[in-house]
Amino acid sequence: MRTLEQYREDVAKLLEQAGNIRAKAENQNRDLTAEEVSHIGDVNEEVKRLQGMIDVLAETDGLVAAVKETPAPQAQPQTMPKARIQFVADNSKKERFASLGEQLMATIRAAQPGGKIDPRLFTAAASGLNETTPAEGGFLVQTDFSSDLLQQVFETGILAPRCRRYTISSGANAITINGVDETSRASTRSGGVLGYWIDEAQQKYATKPKFRQIELKLKKLIGLCYATDELLNDAAALEAFIRSAFAAEFGFLLDDAIIRGTGGAQPLGILNAGCLVSVAKQAGQKASTIMWENVVDMYARMFPQSRTNAVWLINQQAEAQLMTMAMSVGTGGVPVYMPAGGASAAPYATLFGRPVIAIEQCSALGDVGDIIFADLNGYILAEKGGIDSAMSIHVRFDYDESVFRFVMRVDGQPERATALTPYKGSATLSHFVTLAERK
Repeated sequence: MRTLEQYREDVAKLLEQAGNIRAKAENQNRDLTAEEVSHIGDVNEEVKRLQGMIDVLAETDGLVAAVKETPAPQAQPQTMPKARIQFVADNSKKERFASLGEQLMATIRAAQPGGKIDPRLFTAAASGLNETTPAEGGFLVQTDFSSDLLQQVFETGILAPRCRRYTISSGANAITINGVDETSRASTRSGGVLGYWIDEAQQKYATKPKFRQIELKLKKLIGLCYATDELLNDAAALEAFIRSAFAAEFGFLLDDAIIRGTGGAQPLGILNAGCLVSVAKQAGQKASTIMWENVVDMYARMFPQSRTNAVWLINQQAEAQLMTMAMSVGTGGVPVYMPAGGASAAPYATLFGRPVIAIEQCSALGDVGDIIFADLNGYILAEKGGIDSAMSIHVRFDYDESVFRFVMRVDGQPERATALTPYKGSATLSHFVTLAERK
């Protein structure tokens, strides 16, 4: 009889075949051929058959191990199965953890050599090709805690909560959104729609809009949190540490990707998008400065309908420029950012009535992106609800530390592919406007 490992090796080889077929089609930027689709379908069927054998053998190994380690026929926590199993949190209220800290502590105990598994960590061995490893302490975060952690990521971020968010269903890894392919409104609207006035009995001409597909494929954002053995002795302290460290870091990185993500393995950021409008500096403008005329020019390049939702994003270094910014009046000038009470009063922190928000992710003063006028409703963010989590005692064993791994899957890009030429005038408009380099 073939061994469990031999079956697993067969599954791995089959999946590698299917992956190579898909990779070839993606590299050639084409759809799968009918023959390739049929081949992948056959691979999937064979994988399902082999996985059934794996599940049966794994369950048998687990039962045998449990019988050997159980001295008497009485209810006891199950010992660590030898097989690789995916664990799914029970949805019944009776068998759920009361807090994330409690679940993390149970995970730690299960990961210890010879440790016992809390039955609430799983309901049953689940089939599937994406496995966690109990021997290394891998368990999924309970569903409600997983969603709560994801929500905290968005709460700690500044930009992500302002974006237009979509949640991808559990059975998908991408989402396709239909958008209007429109680069100019000078002669037509909505990418090709044209209305016109005619006299009686004149011929009518048909026009139609042009669309483009916005495809968001989930990218992986991974974080590792190390916890000392001393911290692990207190479930409440452990939970507070994990929540604050993990949520804050993911919120920061997600905001950074929205600003300067390169696409590819991460979301496409505003500064690298084709729709970004960069306003030229003033003639003779000094290096690393922001002038009143710059702000006026940037405001004029925002979509009129977006101005009520847009915000000014600045690097903190730019605040001094705003505080001393003045509008020329005759031979003198008046401050345009400071309140009527001057330095004795709190700054309004607004320009043209829109909030000014200092964020670390904006560029250094003088670089493109040190000040951005942005309507983040024009940025689409897709995420797959929930956070995947695993834990290991082995990575930092000699430091008396355990490591928690968190994985968030998300993607994003601006709604528009290019800036828009208005009906009248040649200066393009966009959801996102920045100031050109001043060096």
